[in-house]
Amino acid sequence: MVRQENLPFAEDKKPGVFYGYIVVLAAFVIMMLTLGINYTFGVFFEPLLAEFGWTRAVTSGAYSLAMLVFGALGIIAGGLSDRFGPRIVSVFSGIFFGSGLLLMSQVNAVWQIYLFYGLIAAVGLGGCWPSLVPIAARWFVSRRGLMTGIIVSGVSFGTVLVAPLASRLISIYDWRTSYVIIGIVALVLVLVAAQFLKRDPAQIGQLPYGQDRENGGGAILQGEEFSFHETVRTRQFWMISIIYFCYGFCLQAIMVHVAIYAIGLGISTANAANILAVASGLSAAGRIAMGGVSDRLGAKPSLIFTLILLLVASLSLQVAKDLWVFFIFAIIFGFAFGGIASLQSLMVAELFGLSSLGAMVGAVAFFYTVGGAAGPVLAGYIFDVTGSYQLSFWICGALSLASVVMSVFLKPIVAGRGKAFA
Repeated sequence: MVRQENLPFAEDKKPGVFYGYIVVLAAFVIMMLTLGINYTFGVFFEPLLAEFGWTRAVTSGAYSLAMLVFGALGIIAGGLSDRFGPRIVSVFSGIFFGSGLLLMSQVNAVWQIYLFYGLIAAVGLGGCWPSLVPIAARWFVSRRGLMTGIIVSGVSFGTVLVAPLASRLISIYDWRTSYVIIGIVALVLVLVAAQFLKRDPAQIGQLPYGQDRENGGGAILQGEEFSFHETVRTRQFWMISIIYFCYGFCLQAIMVHVAIYAIGLGISTANAANILAVASGLSAAGRIAMGGVSDRLGAKPSLIFTLILLLVASLSLQVAKDLWVFFIFAIIFGFAFGGIASLQSLMVAELFGLSSLGAMVGAVAFFYTVGGAAGPVLAGYIFDVTGSYQLSFWICGALSLASVVMSVFLKPIVAGRGKAFA
């Protein structure tokens, strides 16, 4: 056992609640109030169409723009978080996102949706994932995966809680008033939660949780610390980026089209919505469970397992005809995509270290958003041409299989830096 006086940042205070848990809770709340609320865009879809008569393609284009802006700003936001800490990034994220929602209540022309949601709100979203997801890796050595899973599960909980709330508000008031209420709540609570964020334990004279004890779990970082510029020159970076591009393609293509696919097979609209609800609920379980599993097995085996589940889910859509099959699909698919999301930061940290983790997570997230923007569009185009989603689901299966293979061959950088970039 390492004695406390030998620890460089040991505290003299009596043991209490480790501050890292407060940081994780704050990050969870911000995730729930930003990226969770973001997925309720579809709740406002029908009221917008009813009032303005815009086409679905034009209206949904604002959401696609938001996804691209979210991905493009991730690298910048992650770098700013590495340098200045997550608190200031989250403050600005809350201001932009909350302001974008408030401005949505004043929409009277289609270009305003693209400006208010596709740009202003999206700037706020772009700062959240790369600044909040890496927090657990800096604060925890043991329980790192579990804490990361809890943070990213905020997205699922936000979707499950806020979507029905938004629908209820619209039914009581109207969509404009609902945007005002949700916008104020998001703006105020994100700013409050951000005040509890700190970049790492050294800021308050602590060590990461578990660093003062022996740990054999997979959460321990291996190899050297790499800067962002060094990272992008490695084969491993491009492999993990392609894996998450494929993941984004499959996730968004299936989430956008699986309900209407089920309806086309005779499933009721209500049950089609329940398929998505089950998938979203299981994604929360997958985020937390696989984060915890990665603490014991490591990020790579956990990633391989969840990618195999994604492959199974994609292939199951080829034979899904009855409702019970769709529910089995939803369970496997939801758990898989939740787990894959929670493992992104952990996998990057294990490969490249913590020194530029925010920027690296943002870079990988950018590839995810590019895949996420391409998947629904291509799936819709294939249906328009062929009258079927079968080819789209085969493509998702092929990309999932390719991701499994790449993850198997994804090796840590253990050689010297001169060889690492060969």
